[in-house]
Amino acid sequence: MATTDRNPRQATALALAHALSAAERGLAVIPLSRTKLPALRSPHRDDPTAPPCQGGCGRPGHGVYDASTDPARIRELFAAAPWSTGYGIACGLPPHHLIGVDLDTKSGTDSATALRELALRHLFTIPPTVVVLTPSGGRHLWLTGPPHVVVPNSAGRLAPGIDIRGAGGYLVGPGSRTDHGVYATAPGTAHLVPAPCPRALLRLLLPPPRAPRSTSPTAGGAHGRGLVQFVLAAHQGQRNTRLYWAACRAYEDGIGDALSDALVDAAVRTGLTPREARSTLASAARMTHPQRSPHPGLPHPHPDPDKPL
Repeated sequence: MATTDRNPRQATALALAHALSAAERGLAVIPLSRTKLPALRSPHRDDPTAPPCQGGCGRPGHGVYDASTDPARIRELFAAAPWSTGYGIACGLPPHHLIGVDLDTKSGTDSATALRELALRHLFTIPPTVVVLTPSGGRHLWLTGPPHVVVPNSAGRLAPGIDIRGAGGYLVGPGSRTDHGVYATAPGTAHLVPAPCPRALLRLLLPPPRAPRSTSPTAGGAHGRGLVQFVLAAHQGQRNTRLYWAACRAYEDGIGDALSDALVDAAVRTGLTPREARSTLASAARMTHPQRSPHPGLPHPHPDPDKPL
C-alpha cells in the first residue's frame, strides 16, 4: 500500500535522522527519493559530452559516490534534496565492506528457498545478521566482505530472484519511506551487526576467473612488469592517475593490448572496479592512438585522480 505524508518536511527530517543514525555505525549514506533512486540529480545531466564523473567535480548528484559518514556532509545532502523520504547505504566501503543479498518476491520465484538450496549445495549457512524487510515482502540480508575483495553487483546471477548489492551499489536503509511502503528492520535483528559473508557464498558472488590469454601477462619483459608494479603501488587518490600513466606508456611502446589484462588486474587489486580500469585504458589508447581504441563503446574517463568517498 502506498504511503502518504501530509508533512513532507517531517518525512525528510525522519529520513535524515535515520541516515545520521546509520552513519554513526560507520555506514556511508545518501538521500533517496520515494522511487528509491538517489534524490539528487547529476549536475552533468544537461551536458551529453561530459566524461563520467564520480564526484571529482565537487558537486553533489553522483549517486552512491556522494555517500558519506560525515554528519555535516549528510545534512548538506539532505538540505539540497528536501523532497527526500529515505536514504541509501553504500555497499563495499570500509569499515564494513557491506554486501547486500536482496531476496526479491516480485519475480514470482521463491528466492528464500533458492538461497536455502544454494546453502545446502555449497555447504554454508547464513549467520545471524541484520535483516531489512521491504514493502513488497522481500528481505535484504546484510553481510560483510573482507577488505580488498570487490564483490560486483548482480541481478539473478546467483539464482532467480536473488540480487546482490556490492561495490558501487546501495541498499535502501530501514526507516526509508517509498511509494510502496516503509523499509523496516526485521524483529530481533536491529541490535545485530552485519555478519561476515560465508566463504563458500563469497566465492559464488565473485566473477569466475578469466581464461588465460595466449599472450604473456608480463608482455614487454621487465618494462611491462615495471608498469604493472607501478600501478600496484598506487594509494587511494592516485590509483586512476597511475593506471592512466602506465597505460599510456604501454600503448606508446606497442605493448598496450598485450599488457591490458595485467594492468586491469593490478588496478582492481588497488581498489578500482574492472569497468573503471578498462575505461581508463580505453582513454589511454585514444590519447596515444586517436584513431583506435581497444575497448570500443566504453566512455572516455577524465584522467583525474580518483577521489576518496
